[in-house]
Amino acid sequence: MPTQGKPLSGWRVLVPRGGPWGDQVAAKLRAKGAHPVVAPMINFAPTEDADALEAALARLSAGAFDWMTVTSATTVDVLSSHRTVVPAGTRVAAVGETTAAALVAAGYRVDIVPSEDNSARGMLAEWEAVTGGANPLRVLTLRSEIAKPLLTEGLRRLGHDVESVVAYRTIGVPVTDKVKTDVAAGAVRAVLVTSGSVAQQVQEQLGPIPESTLVACIGPRTAKDARAIGLRVDVVADERSAESLIDALVRIAEAD
Repeated sequence: MPTQGKPLSGWRVLVPRGGPWGDQVAAKLRAKGAHPVVAPMINFAPTEDADALEAALARLSAGAFDWMTVTSATTVDVLSSHRTVVPAGTRVAAVGETTAAALVAAGYRVDIVPSEDNSARGMLAEWEAVTGGANPLRVLTLRSEIAKPLLTEGLRRLGHDVESVVAYRTIGVPVTDKVKTDVAAGAVRAVLVTSGSVAQQVQEQLGPIPESTLVACIGPRTAKDARAIGLRVDVVADERSAESLIDALVRIAEAD
C-alpha cells in the first residue's frame, strides 16, 4: 500500500534517459516515493553530413531564413555546440514546452510553441494563424535522422520554401544485464517511454514486457509509434511532459 504523500511507494520505475532530464525525472519520482532505475537507452551522435549542417547554420546566422523550427532539446544542444547565432529577423518555432525551455536556457528566443498539441501536427495547425498567412516563407527545419519529416512536408504543402537538415543521429544504448533480468522478472513496476526511438529500444532490449509491468508513454504520438512496433501500451500521459507522465502513474497507484 502506498504511504500518505508517497503514492508510488514501493514502485521501481525505469527511466530510459539520462542527463539532466533523467536526473529531474528521477528526483520527481523519489518525491512520490518511487525508486527510479535510470537506464539510458538512447544517445545522440553527430550527423553523418556535418558539412550540410554547418552550411545551413552559417546561412541561418547570415539571415537567410525567415523561420527556424526546433523539435527537440537535443537540437538546441547542437545549436549551442556550433555557437549558432539566430539573427533578429529570424523567428523561432519550438515543438513542445521542453524544447522551448531548452532554447530559452541556451539564450535563444522562442516565438511559437503550439498551444494545444505539442507536435508537428499541432505546429502546422497553428502555423498560418501565427504567421499571418505570409507566403512563401523561407524556413529551416532541423531534425533527427530518424524523425519523420511531417513538419517539413506540411510546410511545403502550405507553399513555403523549406530546407530540412539533419542535426543529429539517435543511437541505441545497451542496458545492463541486471536491468534486463529485473524487467523480465517483473521487479520493475513501470517503464517510461518518452519517444518512438525509446519505444524501439524497450521492445528490442526488454520485450516482451511482463503484464505486471506498466508501459507508460509520454503522449499519443509516442504511444502510436510504440504500438506500431508491437510494444504494449498501458498508460498515456494527458500532456507531453514528465510531470504528466508521473501523474498518470500516481493515479493508477492511488486507484489500487
